[in-house]
Amino acid sequence: MDFFPIFLKINNKQILVVGGGDVACRKVDLLLKAHANVTVVSPQLHPHLQELLQQQLITHIEQPYQSSQLSGADQVWATTDSAALNHQIYHDANALKIWTNVVDDPTFCDFITPSMVDRSPIQVAISSGGASPVLVRYLRERLETYLPQNLSLLASFSGEQRQRIKQHFTTVDGRRKFWEQFFRLSVVENAHTTEELEVAFQQLLTEKNQCGGSIYLIETGHDPELLSLKALRLMQQSEYVLYHDDVADVFVDLCRRDADRERCDHKNIQALTENLTQQGVRVCILATKDNHRPGIKKYCASHNGIFVPIFG
Repeated sequence: MDFFPIFLKINNKQILVVGGGDVACRKVDLLLKAHANVTVVSPQLHPHLQELLQQQLITHIEQPYQSSQLSGADQVWATTDSAALNHQIYHDANALKIWTNVVDDPTFCDFITPSMVDRSPIQVAISSGGASPVLVRYLRERLETYLPQNLSLLASFSGEQRQRIKQHFTTVDGRRKFWEQFFRLSVVENAHTTEELEVAFQQLLTEKNQCGGSIYLIETGHDPELLSLKALRLMQQSEYVLYHDDVADVFVDLCRRDADRERCDHKNIQALTENLTQQGVRVCILATKDNHRPGIKKYCASHNGIFVPIFG
């Protein structure tokens, strides 16, 4: 392991960025998101950085780099287009024991920044240690499709309930089981507001029983590329897949690899689904758009299931 993975708190830390071009823009934007105090050293500034300066979001030292500028810095970023200058910055900062990053040059880095999937306060970081940036970008894109867009909402809501939930469950195990049940609720997975989450939260506290399973009705067609990202995510979450004879194998294969699969027809699908959800299983029903049965959709809606139509 060439780099130890870590998340740094840089709120109000003094961060020095040497260089005022495109690369500096990207780094400064990220640093500001983390609420750092950013000072940029450069005779000239990119228009974007100039705009940030006008908004008083950054400080600007309108001079070429000098080692004296490192005084008081908690972290240094070297982003100039001169490798020699970047290396000098690294050695100067290293002598002062200041963590330094020379962008796109891992050999001259005390730390590196990973590719990130940001669902703040949830963050997923991926790194290859600089070995394969393209592969890392590919993995990030895959993760983006798997992680729900309301993950930020769920994380914020659950964090705000930490003290409240302790009043109902005195043990860590009890609280863990409650949250596992809560996050598996269809209404929670599909929530867009705090109010929706609050209703589900109170209802689950009141019931104090084992959470039932979930139902996902995914409409299929002839082209799997017309499936939405949401459909693919739910198919990957499902533990049991029910599908009709007219559903192409390619759609079944896109479901979670270790999920149980069963071919069925409109006569027994409701009975099978009812039995599985009572056991707390997540059930994915694949039904073709061309041969869609309204009764299945109605059944899904009556059980707070999620229906995802195919594009096109």
